[in-house]
Amino acid sequence: MAPSRGPVPTPRKLHKTLANHKGPVHVARYAKGTAKYVLSGGQDRTVRLWNPELGTEIKSYSAHGYEVLSITVAHDNSRFASSGGDRQVFLWDVMTGQTIRRIPGHMGKIFAVEFNEDATVLASGSYDSTVRLWDLRSQNRQPIQTLEEARDAVQTIHVGRTYIATGSVDGHVRTYDLRMGELRTDFIGHPVTAVVPSQDNQTYLVTTIDAHVRLMDMTTGKMLNDFKGHASSSYRIRACFGHGEATVICGDEDGKVWAWDLVDAAPLQPNPPPKVHERVVTWIEHHPIEAGEVITASADGTVKVWRS
Repeated sequence: MAPSRGPVPTPRKLHKTLANHKGPVHVARYAKGTAKYVLSGGQDRTVRLWNPELGTEIKSYSAHGYEVLSITVAHDNSRFASSGGDRQVFLWDVMTGQTIRRIPGHMGKIFAVEFNEDATVLASGSYDSTVRLWDLRSQNRQPIQTLEEARDAVQTIHVGRTYIATGSVDGHVRTYDLRMGELRTDFIGHPVTAVVPSQDNQTYLVTTIDAHVRLMDMTTGKMLNDFKGHASSSYRIRACFGHGEATVICGDEDGKVWAWDLVDAAPLQPNPPPKVHERVVTWIEHHPIEAGEVITASADGTVKVWRS
């Protein structure tokens, strides 16, 4: 729970604009731990590595034939995986800029890729309604498991230590307990674009295109809180927790970044927030460790680094 002095303010001072992509940026991810790097992927078929402190591009990764929709970074920052319109997952070496492996198998574009904790397994979720799990230590080209319960496109995946959570356009969040071999399904009722669990895995945030972000109990599937005010009706957007999980932050289709108090779901000032991107904010992510930094990606072609 947040201390009584209230939640840490959302970083709203623009530090740098990362503007080398040609066209919409669909995803921006921080490197793991204290590493000061950001990876972004866009409609221009590239993944770009940035130094957000200086605002400079370090490297560009080109092999995709279609748009890049998802990026996941390995625990040691030596590799990352990306996916999108290609129907295959690309595994990259960060330093050399070369693809280590390309993994075919899906029948449609791949909206989400996510490593497990030690990057030995990769999960991919697709327009073909399946999630496939790949063993990266094996040269076997077949997935070790295919999760086929979704009835529509899978747009988001989170791989926990003992579970995998998926969100689908069919309006369901599905949590696969890997130890027990059990599946729990939460019916949200609207297309799910993002699922972000809390650090203790007791709750998760689910973003849906009915302009709601909901805090759900991971064990019971009960809704604990409902955050609204932002504009969201047609694009994949993502809400996440602010620093210390005392707030919820989410970009919207008007280019605004909203913040709410986790406990009472009240929008934080400024309410309404100012427009900070020219088009929809497609992704928002808080720095994994530091209190005062957030990145946003937008269809306006930029990634912006915000500080307190």
